[in-house]
Amino acid sequence: MKTILVTGCSSGFGREIARTFLERNWRVVAGMRDPRADVLPRSDHLRIVPLDVTVAESIARAVAVAGPVDVLVNNAGIGLLGALEAVPMASVRSLFETNSFGSMAMTQALLPHFRQRRGGVIVNVSSSVTLVPLPLLSAYTASKAAMNAFSDCLAEELAPFDVRVRLVLPGRAPETGFGAAARARSEGGIPESYAALAQAVFAGWQRGTLVTRAAAVAEAVWRAATDPACPIRLPAGADAEALAAGAVLQ
Repeated sequence: MKTILVTGCSSGFGREIARTFLERNWRVVAGMRDPRADVLPRSDHLRIVPLDVTVAESIARAVAVAGPVDVLVNNAGIGLLGALEAVPMASVRSLFETNSFGSMAMTQALLPHFRQRRGGVIVNVSSSVTLVPLPLLSAYTASKAAMNAFSDCLAEELAPFDVRVRLVLPGRAPETGFGAAARARSEGGIPESYAALAQAVFAGWQRGTLVTRAAAVAEAVWRAATDPACPIRLPAGADAEALAAGAVLQ
């Protein structure tokens, strides 16, 4: 039985990824900053572990508890919406600590294991906002674009050890509440000068008919984990696929 370690499993994409792999008879190690047993179905193949990807000691403990891992999914992430001039740099640093450095630290912790066994898969959950520039998302997009570049280089670095690296790029997923949380975290990051722009952006999102379902992201992760022939970048969700194909979303 193969084992997958997924970060950020308490809600959203992470929860759906964990559920999907459980249903397909994988052993799942579900990392959560604040562990909750009620968010995933009971299973002998499930191990919920406390995991804060911004804390080195937490990463080390989780990796030790997980045991041999076949697939790492760096899914834990936070959003931030706001005009850059009004976003506190402390918030920007916090964004990178989770979205970029946390994923790098998780990867680094498991690399000796993957290299020694000459096998394994690292799946980094990025975002389709890296495909087309959008206003009020500059800091968030930068944190995800960093993961894209990191993954591209790491794929070359680990190829001699038969370790695969893949990127999943989800679109906007209203069902997960991620966008609402990003707006709440803006901390006054949309001053009056940007109100008209923000209103136009929000209206565009509300008009949009194409969105991403968590199930589509889980399927993309499944493909990334199990199909050696899949491309390094996998858009996930109807809107993400349209963006990747060059369509203009209305």
